[in-house]
Amino acid sequence: MLSLLLPEIITASLGVLVILLAVILPGKGEKTVQTLTVAGLVAVLFLAVKIGVDKEVLFNGIYIIDAYAGFFKILFLTGAILVILSSANYVKNFSGRISEFYGFMLFAVLGMMIMAGAGDLLTLYIALELMTISFYILVAYVLNRETSKEAGLKYLILGALSSGILLFGISLVYALTGTTVLSEIGSRLTLEPALISAVILILAGFGFKIALIPFHMWTPDIYEGAPINVTAFLAVASKAAGLAAMVRVFISSFQLGFFDWQLILALLAALTMIIGNLVALVQSNIKRLLAYSSIAQAGYLAVGLVAANEYGLKGILFYSMVYVFANLGAFAVAVQVENDTGSNEIKDFGELGKRSPFLAAVMTVCLLSLAGIPPLAGFVGKFYLFSGAVEAGYVWLAFIGLLMSMISVYYYLNVVKVMYIGKSPKETFPAIEPSARLALWICLLLTVFLGIYPYPLTLWTGNAVKLFLG
Repeated sequence: MLSLLLPEIITASLGVLVILLAVILPGKGEKTVQTLTVAGLVAVLFLAVKIGVDKEVLFNGIYIIDAYAGFFKILFLTGAILVILSSANYVKNFSGRISEFYGFMLFAVLGMMIMAGAGDLLTLYIALELMTISFYILVAYVLNRETSKEAGLKYLILGALSSGILLFGISLVYALTGTTVLSEIGSRLTLEPALISAVILILAGFGFKIALIPFHMWTPDIYEGAPINVTAFLAVASKAAGLAAMVRVFISSFQLGFFDWQLILALLAALTMIIGNLVALVQSNIKRLLAYSSIAQAGYLAVGLVAANEYGLKGILFYSMVYVFANLGAFAVAVQVENDTGSNEIKDFGELGKRSPFLAAVMTVCLLSLAGIPPLAGFVGKFYLFSGAVEAGYVWLAFIGLLMSMISVYYYLNVVKVMYIGKSPKETFPAIEPSARLALWICLLLTVFLGIYPYPLTLWTGNAVKLFLG
């Protein structure tokens, strides 16, 4: 049993070790801590890949080891590695507190991993809080920047509110069924008004975590105020963790014939795609643009859960993985530009195509993938999501998603236009650190490769969602 839990155990131990090193070696050995963190995460990643069980239920249903959880664990670990590699130079801004930064990153990853495998609502809630509390600290990590402190306080207040709503929904489910184990809830549910309230509350709680409209109000300010590497990780891994848990909860426990929560979610997904993309059109700050883009991407992903069929669920997993590479690639370029200019304004990307052709190429490919332009990976992910919606009878939702994807091309290409025909007072660009260059190459190559040859990831995601298709 313990061998199946080794990824979680090693991640927790590594987080404690990194925090202890911060106490033992204050302000020293920061490069060593970074190397240790990346090496540890790579080791855990290989271990997560090696554990290939179809399904193992532990602790009387409280925790589940299966292909679905394994997929998301690999996603979270990959995202964390890429964020750390791409921001090696940026973390120097946290002088004296770099070890603690990596420690909280590891605890956030641990919370995400447990969320993906939680087979019990209380286990899920505890893992969610571990992840969220770590992010409260990381968002406010730049102590000398007012926007960072403000973002941390806003995230704390709104995050606590959403957690309370989610916990209230969980308490209602327990009151009605006498259990919080997901595999037992479905068979004990009966038609009661309190049950409908519980489902709506849980949907609202998850809606906040993945930034569905109207629960998105925290996203733009927190994304803009947080350190840019934290924003990148929050936009990708946190969203994927919330979605992973949401799919398991609703598919496993709330297949209700008397209450159509899928229609409610479809309306929320439509609003999220529409408002996220339309507001992104007028943004002049790259972090706010990617924030509203991230909100729109949550709408696309929610379409897969609305469909709740093979194409839809496979699309969620496929798009979540390719979103990691496309979004982190875009943020990795933004990190380099902020290091150079000290700003996140889109106009500061001027002449990047001339000053650093590699960075401009990575940003262009990643943004076009987010827009769903073929033959990049984002196109394949959206194809699965919208095909699932059509198959499930939500043609109107697929049409809205397709229309909004076309609109998103405008604001993504606006960034590309600035990079290639904009102006900049600078003629050169600083050298990119080897670790950041490696992360950028990984994002670029996989975004292209998985678009041209999606079969391996398609096969993997198909195997991961089999347990929900019966």
